[in-house]
Amino acid sequence: MSEKPDYKDTVFLPKTDFPMKAGLAAKEPAILARWAKIGIYDKLRTDRKGRERFILHDGPPYANGDIHMGHAMNKVLKDIIVRSQSLMGKDAPYVPGWDCHGLPIEWKIEEQYRKKKLNKDEVPAAEFRAECRAYAEKWVAVQREQFERLGVMGDWEDPYLTMKFEAEAAIVNELLKFAESGQLYRGAKPVMWSPVEKTALAEAEVEYEDITSTQIDVGFEIVESPIAELVGAHAVIWTTTPWTIPVNQALAYGPDIEYAIVEAGGKKLLLAADLPAQALARQGHGAVTPGKTFKGSELAGTIARHPMHALGGFYAKPRPFLAGDFVTTDAGTGLVHMAPDHGEDDFLLCKANGIDPVFAVTDDGKYREDWLWLPGQGSVINPKFNAPEGPICEDLRATGALLAASADFQHSYPHSWRSKAKVIFRCTPQWFIPMDRAVGAQSAAAQGENSNGATLRQVALDAVEQTRWVPEKARNRIHAMVEGRPDWVISRQRAWGVPIALYVHRQTAEYLNDPAVNARIVDAFKQGGADAWFAADHQQLLGSAYALDDYEVVNDILDVWFDSGSTHAFVVEQRYGAGVRANLYLEGSDQHRGWFQSSLLESSGTRGRAPYDAVLTHGFALDGNGRKMSKSLGNVVDPLKIIGESGADILRMWVASVDYFEDVRIGKEILSGTSDQYRKLRNTFRYMLGALDGFTEEERLPVAEMPELERYVLHMLAELDRELRTAAGDFEFNRYIRALADFANEDLSALFFDIRKDCLYCDAPDSIKRRAYRTVLDILFHALVRYAAPVLCFTAEEVWQARYPSEDGSVHFLEWPEVNAAWTDAVLGAKWQQVRAARIRVTEAIEPLRREKIIRSSLEAEIAAPDLGGLSPDDFAEVCIVASATNGAGEAVEVIRTEHAKCGRCWRHLPDVAEDGDLCGRCETAVA
Repeated sequence: MSEKPDYKDTVFLPKTDFPMKAGLAAKEPAILARWAKIGIYDKLRTDRKGRERFILHDGPPYANGDIHMGHAMNKVLKDIIVRSQSLMGKDAPYVPGWDCHGLPIEWKIEEQYRKKKLNKDEVPAAEFRAECRAYAEKWVAVQREQFERLGVMGDWEDPYLTMKFEAEAAIVNELLKFAESGQLYRGAKPVMWSPVEKTALAEAEVEYEDITSTQIDVGFEIVESPIAELVGAHAVIWTTTPWTIPVNQALAYGPDIEYAIVEAGGKKLLLAADLPAQALARQGHGAVTPGKTFKGSELAGTIARHPMHALGGFYAKPRPFLAGDFVTTDAGTGLVHMAPDHGEDDFLLCKANGIDPVFAVTDDGKYREDWLWLPGQGSVINPKFNAPEGPICEDLRATGALLAASADFQHSYPHSWRSKAKVIFRCTPQWFIPMDRAVGAQSAAAQGENSNGATLRQVALDAVEQTRWVPEKARNRIHAMVEGRPDWVISRQRAWGVPIALYVHRQTAEYLNDPAVNARIVDAFKQGGADAWFAADHQQLLGSAYALDDYEVVNDILDVWFDSGSTHAFVVEQRYGAGVRANLYLEGSDQHRGWFQSSLLESSGTRGRAPYDAVLTHGFALDGNGRKMSKSLGNVVDPLKIIGESGADILRMWVASVDYFEDVRIGKEILSGTSDQYRKLRNTFRYMLGALDGFTEEERLPVAEMPELERYVLHMLAELDRELRTAAGDFEFNRYIRALADFANEDLSALFFDIRKDCLYCDAPDSIKRRAYRTVLDILFHALVRYAAPVLCFTAEEVWQARYPSEDGSVHFLEWPEVNAAWTDAVLGAKWQQVRAARIRVTEAIEPLRREKIIRSSLEAEIAAPDLGGLSPDDFAEVCIVASATNGAGEAVEVIRTEHAKCGRCWRHLPDVAEDGDLCGRCETAVA
């Protein structure tokens, strides 16, 4: 028997140089270099000039260290959105920025000082600020390179920095707008204070951690009362901050609470009638029967004395009972000791009753050197100082006032997120922006109709309602925060930042509000930045109308949240025009109390509206087990390491794949799954590139002349196009990438490509079916490479260049693919859903025979099926990739091994093949 010819060289196999192995880590830097060479960002701005603009305003990260996974997730998500908007034909600029002032950077410089045994306060302020600026410059350069390596496209040559002179001038200008409209005041109020960092903190700079504290019960002897039985009794208070007892000035009761006298330990005690058992148990006493009871309102006029009254002076003053609506019986004793220096409720109640704070605790958390009790001691946040054996409790115990003390109370307590040290409420003179003061009509007219006669809180809440929040539940969160927030503390007692450039009259305590002076201040900042204020000739800035001797020069530093809250003014408006708003702000969910809110308040106070149309919030990146990443736990997933090993596109695909509206997980196994998903999509592109080798316009076939399968695929593409447009518009890229991947894997690779590979390999080049297939492949290629580009920015570029090599071209110059809505055919779609279901049943029926090796390939199977999906037997056989198909009579799919010989070229088993290795009629024609 003669040997059969080998027809391998006559088969039209896909041909491409596009590699299956991505090698992204080595390839991506070269793509970045090419983009830089052609000036891709600037060219896009030129190409899209005059188009509808989409501005995603970048929230500024701190310039203080290598980027972490939170940075990477945030920047990649921003880039995906910007690129998707650009793909949709818009002019979508992206100006990256950095927060360069404030405590995070100062803290790093101070750490360097501490290592050298130097005291920051002994270094000239100008020198210290220069070191802070140099430190920020260093990390801006490092982070810029790292962000670019992620594939983030933006104006990296001209980013915004809050420490640029023009930015500092703009920040001062925004501050002076508040001043000119009467929305600033200086007052002494309790604020969050860090004794370690010696400054007031914003709420956004505070995090809460569980701690164990000393809890004490203290008796204040009543010396005067309209209720005779109370004289000589001890009013019992409970606190978990023993250090506040040295500044107690009053006691608060609830007017509607019922109080009772109980006798225990040889003393008469006054406390809420509901709480004796709990309180006495802490004091080591058994249950007792309460004596006479009183309504809280009857305690008006009662006076106690401080346990340390024997010291005289401050401690000899009477401690009045004051009615407080905030007093409850949830815990404690139903009586609350009042220290107006260290609590907001305390401050307001005491102020209403003519009791002022005494400022006993200094900026480092110790009592003043001239304080009567515990002078110079502390720090008040030291657990040993507050312990049952510490000086406060020992002194109270000596007077007989300490009724109970134990170091076992577990609760949540605020800490500085920078130093990780406990913070305190401390009353200090600070500058505030009031939330509930009506904006003057004159300033309102300049700011917008929303602010006329309204308070900042009202304007901001109205702006919240007019803003789109993604996800929608974020609206309620920020609404509640704005609704309940106190006045905005905008002053800090630090050195590195924008000063509160005001002059305060020494006699009236009013700040100077002169537009001409303000204009000179802003000009000085434009010339010399923030340093211009500290080195200024203030008489020159004041001008001839005012004498410097009459004014105090304010040297407090602005809250950095005011800096970043003002960025819309010197980034969006300065670059794109007055009154222009950002289309989108995008940050982590913690920014509801941070940047989103400070920007909202700043813009509401100066413009009467929000600075954004929409706000998107994402969750946090956790490790693979759902834990917060921590160096101490050793579970930090480093984005730079992932990029170095696997490439940025893998990280970008992970970002797009997860439900980033919630907290997300990332780890080795999760990234392995992402890599698998990426490989499948890459192989889809590789197959299309190979299958389209040599495709020309002459080969293109009109849609109307195509077989059903091709028209069905175009129908699915039209549906995919609508889904991707909607997902991109909703900023739901997990939905976007899932739809794209499912289409590539299930509709193309597992169905369309699988069915048509026989046609591609073996049909004659001019066959209608092969031309239709390659025409649809070309349409798919142009659509899918564009769809993938916002997410897989490097791979899409590699794919595009593989087919259309160009020195100055890029896939990112392209716009959304032109997908004809008329390709949608619901009837055809429904029919092919039925075909696919029938095909699955055939595959399931064949599989047992494959396992038992009765047949080796589906091409050897002859099937009889009850449902051919509305296709002819020949077409259904082609779809199922079997030898033949018939309409069976039974309910199940029947499978037998064919007896037909196998074609030596296409390997199909057909009646017109005489023996194995001969050619079928189709292949004879193709070979000929």
